[in-house]
Amino acid sequence: MNTTASYHPPPSSQPPFSDSDLDSDSDSENFQVGSDLSNSIFKTYLEFSSSSSSSSSSSITAVDLSKIQSFLTSSSSGALSCLICLERIRPSDPTWSCSSLCFAVFHLLCIQSWARQSSDLSAARAAARLPITAETAAKQATWNCPKCRSSYSKSEIPRCYLCFCGKLRDPPSDNPWILPHSCGEICNRPLPNNCGHFCLLLCHPGPCPSCPKSVKARCFCGSVEDFRRCGFKNFSCNKLCKKRLDCNKHNCSEICHPGTCPPCRARETYRCRCGKKEEEKDCCDRDYRCENECKKLLNCGKHVCERGCHGGDCGECPLQGNRTCPCGKRIYEGMPCDGVAPVCGATCNKLLNCGFHRCPERCHKGPCVETCRTMVKKACWCGGLKKEVPCYQDLSCERKCLRMRDCGRHACKRRCCDGDCPPCSEVCDKRLRCKNHKCPAPCHRGACAPCPIMVTISCACGETHFEVPCGTEMDQKPPKCRKLCKITPLCRHASTSKPHRCHYAACPPCRAPCEEEYPCGHKCNLRCHGPRPPPNPEFTLKPKKKKSNHQTECTPGTPCPPCPELVWRPCVGEHFGAERMMVCSNTTRFSCDNLCGNLLPCGNHYCTKTCHPLETQPSSSGHQKRSESCEVCNLPCQKVRMPKCSHPCPLPCHPGECPPCKVLMKRSCHCGAMVHAFECIHYNNLSEKDQVAARSCGGPCHRKLPNCKHLCPEICHVDKCPAPDKCSKKVTVCCKCQTLKKEWICQDVQAAYRDTGNDPKDIPKNQFGLGLLPCNSDCKRKIQEVESALQLRKPKVLEKKEPENKKHGPKRRKRRDRIQEGKQVSRFQEFVATMKRLLLFIIIVAALIAVTYYSYKGATLGLGE
Repeated sequence: MNTTASYHPPPSSQPPFSDSDLDSDSDSENFQVGSDLSNSIFKTYLEFSSSSSSSSSSSITAVDLSKIQSFLTSSSSGALSCLICLERIRPSDPTWSCSSLCFAVFHLLCIQSWARQSSDLSAARAAARLPITAETAAKQATWNCPKCRSSYSKSEIPRCYLCFCGKLRDPPSDNPWILPHSCGEICNRPLPNNCGHFCLLLCHPGPCPSCPKSVKARCFCGSVEDFRRCGFKNFSCNKLCKKRLDCNKHNCSEICHPGTCPPCRARETYRCRCGKKEEEKDCCDRDYRCENECKKLLNCGKHVCERGCHGGDCGECPLQGNRTCPCGKRIYEGMPCDGVAPVCGATCNKLLNCGFHRCPERCHKGPCVETCRTMVKKACWCGGLKKEVPCYQDLSCERKCLRMRDCGRHACKRRCCDGDCPPCSEVCDKRLRCKNHKCPAPCHRGACAPCPIMVTISCACGETHFEVPCGTEMDQKPPKCRKLCKITPLCRHASTSKPHRCHYAACPPCRAPCEEEYPCGHKCNLRCHGPRPPPNPEFTLKPKKKKSNHQTECTPGTPCPPCPELVWRPCVGEHFGAERMMVCSNTTRFSCDNLCGNLLPCGNHYCTKTCHPLETQPSSSGHQKRSESCEVCNLPCQKVRMPKCSHPCPLPCHPGECPPCKVLMKRSCHCGAMVHAFECIHYNNLSEKDQVAARSCGGPCHRKLPNCKHLCPEICHVDKCPAPDKCSKKVTVCCKCQTLKKEWICQDVQAAYRDTGNDPKDIPKNQFGLGLLPCNSDCKRKIQEVESALQLRKPKVLEKKEPENKKHGPKRRKRRDRIQEGKQVSRFQEFVATMKRLLLFIIIVAALIAVTYYSYKGATLGLGE
């Protein structure tokens, strides 16, 4: 069983619709999302309900979910509004919902303001009318739901924004697959009737449905046992009840019913309590009393019972025992019950009905006077008049009370008011926020209750509808019905027009073309302007106006206008593109302001005279004979030669093709070593590949490679030299002292430089290959030999060292001194490097010791805890 099938009709059942049904907006998306939400919300509930396949179970499920479905329909159509402010409730607005009867949704701020005002007004009214303090009245103050008037205490004023089930505070509003104001989880609220189960729906608005679980239950009379849904486990077996009635004589003859059995209606003859009268009555009324007095003789044998019909003994005679006078002051002992007690002659002194004075007459039989005539001084109710009047008479003045009643708008105006002014009896009659009705409540203080009327907005067929608060119906969008419109079109396209969906107000206009044929042979191409069915006046909701995207055409129901077909009329010169669009009936010729534009005899240019008429008469040669000759062309040739070149044609403007271009043009080879001369026609007739081959000099490329000092080894070519880093030339490589020398291939030299982090492009040509070989012992021996030779050649006078700060002296040093200085510097650098390594080792050891110590300490503390 699927109660949400109405939300998703199968695709095969959807009929084709007209173009007017395609003008959908965001509401269609909201409707689809609402359908998905209803499926997800009801999924768990329907799984439990699917086990019951009876029609009664399906109807029960539909009734249970109708309230929630109405909330979902209102939410998906954007019709959910707050009754207090009559504004639309957006998915991101904090809300509060009544949990007693109506389950209406309000803005959180609106209901907080409403509750505070109502509770404060209730407290002020209670403090003024009841003998309690203002603090007590404030604690006991209550407020009511604006719609169902359910009472809530002041402590139940909502403080925060909760979801419908109350589990989540500030539920998210940015998830399109969760119902707005819902937490998206299982509701889990206790189900009605205290069955012990909890709600299985997702967090939802409205009341929780009946429990869908199956339990074993008996009917009301207890004769039939069956498995029923827990929410509807009380059922009738539709048989006779047959329970024993209260009379313990008859059985219940009603159909199996809930509650106690009705009174027994079996008709029989019964005696009254005293047994004097017999009547036919129902069994439930068998114990009855007749209208006659008992009149049985009492035990004294002198008096009769004056009681009405009764059962049992009549009792003792009330006149037996000690007797007193009527006022009760004198007692007579031993007086028989049939004797009359005499009066005592003293003052009666019984308390009169006024409760203040006593009877002034002598002891008498019978009741005392009802009206106390003792003169007393009384004050009127309002305290404005004091006067002596008889005790039984009330005193009131004619002064009108001018105090304001609870409403704060009207005065009391009651004569001689005692200060407790009654509530205002006037009707409030204020215009409600809906602006359609007036407040029918008695005149009151504070804001009026919202209009409780709900307006039903439905489509034309009435299948799709939803309820909105009164006053918001003008701001709602009409419901979109998925049924077909049943109104028959009145235009000529009724038989061929596509069906459209049920709509609000009048049917959409027919969008088919009119196609009525004019006498001239054209057809009316305007949109159909035939008669349209009038809108149903029962629908009062005015849809929002939409801007028309097309110009106003003929009024529906009017005949076709004169032929509006537009045709193109050429000018007298019959120029292409100079035609004018004219109405079909207007066939006048005209002269355009353009140039003539006819082709001159040269075949390349056109006539520049103003548009002039032409006479087209066929001749033997096939040419047209003009009534007015065109001008003569005197311009040079401006044709584009084929193949294209930049040299102009030397001939004047002429028909046909230009002669071949024989101008010599120079083109250098690809490497720039030589220049070629070509004829223009010969060079341009070559293909791009042949042009590249013709420009090549055929020799080696004269361009240098970018990474070395060698020339490109390839033949003269286009673009960059291929594989500049694959040079195979031999390069002499030496050490820094140029003692060792070897021959390497250029590409290996480039790779060696890249390995050292240097770019081969940045190496000077005179140093290309220098320093790539490491120096060895032979280099050191050769250096020592050179130094010793230089030492022998050096004069002794020059062996004296110059001070370092001396500016004058030889700029070059001996090779031996430079080598020794280099050795000293290298030893110092080795010492510094050794110290750095030692310091780094000490730091690493200290760090490892610290890490080991703190990790062991942390583990010890963790085990201790």
